[in-house]
Amino acid sequence: MLDLFCGAGGAAVGMHRAWPHAEIVGVDINPQPRYPFTFVQADAVTYSLEGFNFIWASPPCQAYSALKGLTTTERPQLVGLIRERLEASGAPWIIENVVGSDLRNPVQLCGSMFGLGVWRHRRFEMSDPPLMIPECQHHRCPEPIDVTGTGGPFNGIRKAPGGGISRKPKNLAHAREVMGIDWMTRPELSEAIPPAFSEYLARHVLDRY
Repeated sequence: MLDLFCGAGGAAVGMHRAWPHAEIVGVDINPQPRYPFTFVQADAVTYSLEGFNFIWASPPCQAYSALKGLTTTERPQLVGLIRERLEASGAPWIIENVVGSDLRNPVQLCGSMFGLGVWRHRRFEMSDPPLMIPECQHHRCPEPIDVTGTGGPFNGIRKAPGGGISRKPKNLAHAREVMGIDWMTRPELSEAIPPAFSEYLARHVLDRY
Protein backbone atom coordinates (compact mmCIF):
# COMPACT_ATOMS: atom_id res chain seq x y z
CA MET A 1 0.00 0.00 0.00
CA LEU A 2 1.33 3.41 -0.99
CA ASP A 3 0.59 6.50 1.11
CA LEU A 4 1.43 9.64 -0.89
CA PHE A 5 1.81 13.01 0.89
CA CYS A 6 1.72 10.86 4.01
CA GLY A 7 2.41 13.42 6.74
CA ALA A 8 2.71 11.80 10.16
CA GLY A 9 0.54 8.82 9.21
CA GLY A 10 -3.10 9.40 10.14
CA ALA A 11 -4.34 7.74 6.96
CA ALA A 12 -1.72 4.99 7.19
CA VAL A 13 -2.80 3.83 10.64
CA GLY A 14 -6.40 3.51 9.45
CA MET A 15 -5.27 1.50 6.43
CA HIS A 16 -3.20 -0.73 8.71
CA ARG A 17 -6.24 -1.39 10.91
CA ALA A 18 -8.18 -2.47 7.83
CA TRP A 19 -5.33 -4.52 6.34
CA PRO A 20 -2.99 -5.41 9.24
CA HIS A 21 -0.76 -7.71 7.16
CA ALA A 22 -0.15 -5.27 4.30
CA GLU A 23 3.15 -3.46 3.88
CA ILE A 24 2.67 0.33 3.89
CA VAL A 25 5.13 2.77 2.34
CA GLY A 26 4.69 6.46 3.10
CA VAL A 27 6.13 9.18 0.87
CA ASP A 28 6.48 12.85 1.76
CA ILE A 29 8.80 15.62 0.67
CA ASN A 30 9.36 16.59 4.32
CA PRO A 31 10.91 14.42 7.05
CA GLN A 32 8.29 12.52 9.08
CA PRO A 33 10.09 11.11 12.13
CA ARG A 34 6.89 9.82 13.73
CA TYR A 35 5.53 8.03 10.64
CA PRO A 36 4.70 4.56 12.00
CA PHE A 37 5.57 2.50 8.89
CA THR A 38 8.21 2.47 6.16
CA PHE A 39 8.95 6.07 5.19
CA VAL A 40 10.62 7.46 2.07
CA GLN A 41 11.48 11.14 1.85
CA ALA A 42 10.76 11.98 -1.78
CA ASP A 43 8.51 14.02 -4.05
CA ALA A 44 5.09 12.33 -3.94
CA VAL A 45 4.16 13.92 -7.27
CA THR A 46 6.79 11.92 -9.16
CA TYR A 47 7.25 8.83 -6.96
CA SER A 48 6.89 5.52 -8.84
CA LEU A 49 3.50 3.84 -8.44
CA GLU A 50 4.61 0.45 -9.72
CA GLY A 51 4.19 -2.61 -7.54
CA PHE A 52 1.47 -1.29 -5.23
CA ASN A 53 -1.95 -2.89 -4.79
CA PHE A 54 -3.61 0.21 -3.35
CA ILE A 55 -2.71 3.91 -3.38
CA TRP A 56 -3.81 6.67 -1.03
CA ALA A 57 -2.98 10.31 -1.81
CA SER A 58 -3.52 13.42 0.32
CA PRO A 59 -2.17 16.30 -1.81
CA PRO A 60 -1.77 19.68 -0.10
CA CYS A 61 -5.13 21.27 0.71
CA GLN A 62 -4.13 24.91 1.27
CA ALA A 63 -5.05 25.98 -2.26
CA TYR A 64 -8.61 24.71 -1.72
CA SER A 65 -9.13 25.63 1.92
CA ALA A 66 -11.78 28.12 3.04
CA LEU A 67 -8.91 30.02 4.69
CA LYS A 68 -6.83 30.39 1.52
CA GLY A 69 -7.71 34.10 1.30
CA LEU A 70 -5.75 34.78 4.48
CA THR A 71 -2.44 34.42 2.65
CA THR A 72 -0.94 35.72 -0.61
CA THR A 73 1.34 32.68 -0.95
CA GLU A 74 0.67 30.67 -4.10
CA ARG A 75 -0.24 27.06 -3.31
CA PRO A 76 -0.19 24.20 -5.83
CA GLN A 77 -3.44 22.59 -6.94
CA LEU A 78 -2.36 19.01 -7.45
CA VAL A 79 -5.58 17.00 -7.41
CA GLY A 80 -5.93 16.83 -11.20
CA LEU A 81 -2.32 15.80 -11.74
CA ILE A 82 -2.46 13.14 -9.06
CA ARG A 83 -5.76 11.79 -10.44
CA GLU A 84 -4.18 11.29 -13.87
CA ARG A 85 -1.29 9.33 -12.37
CA LEU A 86 -3.51 7.18 -10.17
CA GLU A 87 -5.93 6.38 -13.00
CA ALA A 88 -3.00 5.21 -15.11
CA SER A 89 -1.61 3.02 -12.31
CA GLY A 90 -4.31 0.33 -12.60
CA ALA A 91 -4.54 0.00 -8.80
CA PRO A 92 -7.54 1.04 -6.69
CA TRP A 93 -6.98 4.48 -5.22
CA ILE A 94 -8.32 7.25 -2.99
CA ILE A 95 -7.59 10.99 -3.09
CA GLU A 96 -8.33 12.90 0.12
CA ASN A 97 -8.85 16.64 0.40
CA VAL A 98 -10.91 19.39 2.01
CA VAL A 99 -14.38 20.67 1.24
CA GLY A 100 -13.96 23.04 -1.72
CA SER A 101 -11.32 21.01 -3.55
CA ASP A 102 -11.84 19.91 -7.15
CA LEU A 103 -12.49 16.25 -6.40
CA ARG A 104 -14.95 14.48 -8.71
CA ASN A 105 -18.08 13.00 -7.13
CA PRO A 106 -16.45 12.73 -3.70
CA VAL A 107 -17.84 11.07 -0.61
CA GLN A 108 -17.63 13.02 2.64
CA LEU A 109 -16.81 11.72 6.10
CA CYS A 110 -17.23 13.40 9.48
CA GLY A 111 -15.79 12.55 12.87
CA SER A 112 -19.30 12.46 14.31
CA MET A 113 -19.96 9.30 12.26
CA PHE A 114 -17.27 7.50 14.27
CA GLY A 115 -17.86 8.83 17.76
CA LEU A 116 -14.92 11.24 17.65
CA GLY A 117 -14.74 14.66 19.30
CA VAL A 118 -14.17 16.46 15.98
CA TRP A 119 -16.26 16.95 12.85
CA ARG A 120 -13.21 17.37 10.58
CA HIS A 121 -15.19 17.10 7.33
CA ARG A 122 -13.01 15.63 4.60
CA ARG A 123 -13.84 14.51 1.08
CA PHE A 124 -12.57 11.49 -0.82
CA GLU A 125 -12.53 10.72 -4.53
CA MET A 126 -12.28 6.99 -5.10
CA SER A 127 -11.69 4.71 -8.05
CA ASP A 128 -14.62 2.62 -6.78
CA PRO A 129 -16.68 4.59 -4.23
CA PRO A 130 -19.27 3.07 -1.88
CA LEU A 131 -22.86 3.33 -3.01
CA MET A 132 -23.95 4.54 0.41
CA ILE A 133 -22.18 6.71 3.01
CA PRO A 134 -23.52 7.38 6.52
CA GLU A 135 -24.80 10.87 7.23
CA CYS A 136 -23.14 13.21 9.71
CA GLN A 137 -24.21 12.62 13.30
CA HIS A 138 -23.61 16.15 14.58
CA HIS A 139 -26.08 15.63 17.41
CA ARG A 140 -23.63 13.10 18.85
CA CYS A 141 -20.89 15.75 18.87
CA PRO A 142 -22.67 19.12 19.24
CA GLU A 143 -19.52 20.93 20.46
CA PRO A 144 -16.72 19.68 18.19
CA ILE A 145 -13.11 20.49 18.96
CA ASP A 146 -11.13 22.41 16.35
CA VAL A 147 -7.58 21.04 16.06
CA THR A 148 -6.51 23.34 13.22
CA GLY A 149 -3.53 25.56 13.98
CA THR A 150 -1.73 25.43 17.29
CA GLY A 151 -3.09 28.53 19.02
CA GLY A 152 -5.18 28.92 22.15
CA PRO A 153 -8.95 28.87 22.57
CA PHE A 154 -11.16 31.13 20.49
CA ASN A 155 -14.56 31.87 21.99
CA GLY A 156 -16.10 33.73 19.06
CA ILE A 157 -18.21 32.49 16.18
CA ARG A 158 -16.47 30.78 13.30
CA LYS A 159 -16.85 32.55 9.96
CA ALA A 160 -15.75 29.46 8.04
CA PRO A 161 -18.35 27.18 6.46
CA GLY A 162 -20.21 25.29 9.18
CA GLY A 163 -20.24 28.14 11.68
CA GLY A 164 -20.62 27.37 15.34
CA ILE A 165 -18.31 27.87 18.25
CA SER A 166 -14.65 27.20 17.60
CA ARG A 167 -13.46 25.20 20.59
CA LYS A 168 -9.76 24.51 20.85
CA PRO A 169 -8.35 21.50 22.69
CA LYS A 170 -7.25 21.99 26.28
CA ASN A 171 -3.82 20.50 25.63
CA LEU A 172 -2.00 18.00 23.42
CA ALA A 173 -3.55 14.99 25.16
CA HIS A 174 -7.04 16.39 24.53
CA ALA A 175 -6.25 17.06 20.85
CA ARG A 176 -5.00 13.51 20.42
CA GLU A 177 -8.05 12.07 22.15
CA VAL A 178 -10.64 13.81 19.98
CA MET A 179 -8.81 12.78 16.78
CA GLY A 180 -8.23 9.17 17.79
CA ILE A 181 -4.47 9.68 17.35
CA ASP A 182 -1.91 9.10 20.12
CA TRP A 183 1.50 9.75 18.53
CA MET A 184 1.42 13.13 16.76
CA THR A 185 2.52 16.61 17.78
CA ARG A 186 0.06 19.51 17.68
CA PRO A 187 1.26 20.77 14.26
CA GLU A 188 1.01 17.24 12.86
CA LEU A 189 -2.51 16.81 14.25
CA SER A 190 -3.62 20.03 12.59
CA GLU A 191 -2.80 18.51 9.19
CA ALA A 192 -4.00 14.95 9.83
CA ILE A 193 -7.16 13.01 9.14
CA PRO A 194 -8.52 10.66 11.81
CA PRO A 195 -7.49 7.04 11.18
CA ALA A 196 -11.17 6.12 11.51
CA PHE A 197 -11.77 7.75 8.10
CA SER A 198 -9.16 5.78 6.19
CA GLU A 199 -10.02 2.53 8.00
CA TYR A 200 -13.65 2.84 6.93
CA LEU A 201 -12.79 3.47 3.27
CA ALA A 202 -9.96 0.93 3.14
CA ARG A 203 -12.34 -1.78 4.42
CA HIS A 204 -14.66 -0.94 1.54
CA VAL A 205 -11.79 -1.32 -0.94
CA LEU A 206 -10.76 -4.62 0.65
CA ASP A 207 -14.34 -5.94 0.35
CA ARG A 208 -14.41 -5.06 -3.34
CA TYR A 209 -11.00 -6.47 -4.26
